[in-house]
Amino acid sequence: MSAGLLVRSPLVLRPDPARVIARPFLPGEELLADGRARVDAVVDRVQAMADADVTATLVATRAAFGDRHDDLDGVFAAHFAAVADRAGTGVLPPERAALIGAYFTQEYALEAAALFNPSMVVHPDQAGLAPGELRFLMTVRSVGEGHVSSIQFRSGVLGSGPADLRVDDPGRPRTPAHRSATLSRDVLLAAVADRTGNPVDELARVLPPHVDGDNLEQVLEAVRRDYLDRVRGAVVAEQVRWVFRCDYGLDVDPGVPATDTALFPVAPDELRGVEDARLTRLVEDDGSVAFHATYTAYDGTAIASHLVSTTDFRRLDVRQLLGPASRSKGMALFPRRLDGDYAALVRWDRESIGVARSRDLRWWDPAVIVQQPAEPWELIQLGNCGPPIETEAGWLVLNHGVGPVRRYGIGATLLDRDDPTVLRGVLAEPLLLPDEDERVGYVPNVVYSCGALVHGDRLVLPYGCSDSSIRFAFVDLPALLARLTA
Repeated sequence: MSAGLLVRSPLVLRPDPARVIARPFLPGEELLADGRARVDAVVDRVQAMADADVTATLVATRAAFGDRHDDLDGVFAAHFAAVADRAGTGVLPPERAALIGAYFTQEYALEAAALFNPSMVVHPDQAGLAPGELRFLMTVRSVGEGHVSSIQFRSGVLGSGPADLRVDDPGRPRTPAHRSATLSRDVLLAAVADRTGNPVDELARVLPPHVDGDNLEQVLEAVRRDYLDRVRGAVVAEQVRWVFRCDYGLDVDPGVPATDTALFPVAPDELRGVEDARLTRLVEDDGSVAFHATYTAYDGTAIASHLVSTTDFRRLDVRQLLGPASRSKGMALFPRRLDGDYAALVRWDRESIGVARSRDLRWWDPAVIVQQPAEPWELIQLGNCGPPIETEAGWLVLNHGVGPVRRYGIGATLLDRDDPTVLRGVLAEPLLLPDEDERVGYVPNVVYSCGALVHGDRLVLPYGCSDSSIRFAFVDLPALLARLTA
């Protein structure tokens, strides 16, 4: 390990299983002995309850869970709406409808299994700080029941050194309201072609200029009706529906702290997890600033790259990424355009670090490989540990390498500032390896980061330990750059 460059902070963030959100709960889909679905049986049982029992049960449920969630009655109403067709055609009394909704609600502990793989950027609000302090915003990956990953946020303040690091206590986690996307014909055609591998010439003749939540069903009906092969039309219609739902928007309540936001899987290609957000503060050529986080979407079988974008952490827009370089884990955006193009670090061959470009943040052209596994500690694979950091010496890239017995380490690479496909320097030894306290966890022998930031002459490196907890290290930036340029 590269000696003398790094100091660990004593601060450790551990998962808190008390951090819960309310989610829909549906019993198993199997039929009962009498041929009814279990959902129908539960609804029927609640319908058969005496009014007094309905009132008493609902009062007790509200008392037990009301202080753990915002608008618990709103949650019950939404979950009742999902099964309302099973309750008959009449209008149910509000209390009985709410109780049915309660029976189809569950708490989900976001961090029941793990909290790890952080990414750190400068917070947009720097008010109220002492001289020399810097407020940061951090994404973290949390894992709960069923190994489903979600993305949460943390904030804190950096002082003059490792002892002056503070992380704010998080508030109650909240999931934002969902909003349907609007996709142009060209984007939808490109997405269907890229993600299914099928021709879209016939589809192009059917689609309107834009598809949104209001006209989606009409568009799908037109596809089913107007295709010459009706069977094929039905298949394509479902492909269009699936692809359309992979883009969406999220709206955070203005009265809720942005750091209380929890991004839980929504799209059909991410239902088993949203993983390893790499957060970038991207400054456009005109000086405007937006925050973009690439992450890995996982549906239980395949992975895809997604991007969540915002300017204020109140309105978030999620898009699926397309093109050859997007078909991998671990994309990380550069913090500015390069010659008019967006750029990203990618691992499109599954084991090397490459640089890819895009004109619109949606379609990513083939990448240029800039670094391949070479040293003993990284021979299995390399990948980035977050967005590159611009310095006078070049683009500083933290990377992870995998060596014997699947031990992960974090290293460093320097890319040319004008042409980041040119490698300028590489640390032969890792910057960080898991110590004895860090190597034990859900996935042992791992240290992994999704993004660091510079504060003064230090590189502040948050990192996950064995897929279980989060720690912090402070790197002497001038000394690191000196070694990379020696």
